[in-house]
Amino acid sequence: MKIGIVLGDFSWPVPVAALGQQVSRVARSADEAGIDSLWCMDHFFQIRMTGNPPESPMAEAYALLGVLAGQTERIRLGTLVTSVAYRHPGVLVKTVTTLDVLSGGRINFGVGPGAPFDPPAQGPGTAFEGEGLGIPFPPLRDRFEMLEELLRVARQMWDGDESPFAGRYYQMARPLNSPGPVQRPHPPILVAGGGEKKTLRLVARYADACHLPGYAVTAGGRDLGGDLGRKLDVLRAHCAAAGRDDAEIEKTVGVGFYLGADRAAGRRDFLATLRGLASLGFGHAIVSPRGPWTGDNLPALTEILADIHAIDPAP
Repeated sequence: MKIGIVLGDFSWPVPVAALGQQVSRVARSADEAGIDSLWCMDHFFQIRMTGNPPESPMAEAYALLGVLAGQTERIRLGTLVTSVAYRHPGVLVKTVTTLDVLSGGRINFGVGPGAPFDPPAQGPGTAFEGEGLGIPFPPLRDRFEMLEELLRVARQMWDGDESPFAGRYYQMARPLNSPGPVQRPHPPILVAGGGEKKTLRLVARYADACHLPGYAVTAGGRDLGGDLGRKLDVLRAHCAAAGRDDAEIEKTVGVGFYLGADRAAGRRDFLATLRGLASLGFGHAIVSPRGPWTGDNLPALTEILADIHAIDPAP
């Protein structure tokens, strides 16, 4: 099984000027240890799931990926994930392509529709970044259609096809993308979300990987979080309808990482959870700690890396 880590909590007790050193240290340590992937959340305000307020530090994703690419040599990099509403497809594909070129072909293209609901307006003091920064955030039904157009644009630009693109939401007279990506036919596309009628259908049609939201792993906890296995069954059905082998799609899942006071028991529980996920068909666990990655929790993960890599996912 592959293992990745998420950089999403930047609340280290250091001056702002030292944040670059902190993220670089985490990236280099993960790269040197053999962790497979490093992801950053694409948000502008800090999000509730970290337990921090919106005002807590949050790095812009693609600037951060540029730093991470320069600090590492082999680890794969990506966003988990970019909301379709936040960037124009032509600019987004150009940005991802540039990172792929400059990293030597180590970028994954992580995208999704964004919040799985329509955030209500909150006014001054809002915790929602779209409203706070004045970014148009269409209704969810529109964002799904925008996402499909984005995926079509990405495939076209990575194919080197400069013919005009005329969609409902996006029009491009000449989608030129030079240089093209290092990875061929294109950087792997990861679509996140577990929506059975729309999201997983888009995965089957366009993506190279899916990502399903996971659950928190605590010492003693081995609950596989409900219907993850059923989601993969739905994906297989969409693949069959699209005439595609679902084995072509990498199955990734989000997992919390907290070992508790009894570290030995926590390691056993965590590995048992990963084995359970592998038995469902997941081949890549992407983990987040409580708080930021530190000199305590990151080594605790790398110490069991060989055990994680020894887990074989079910076909």
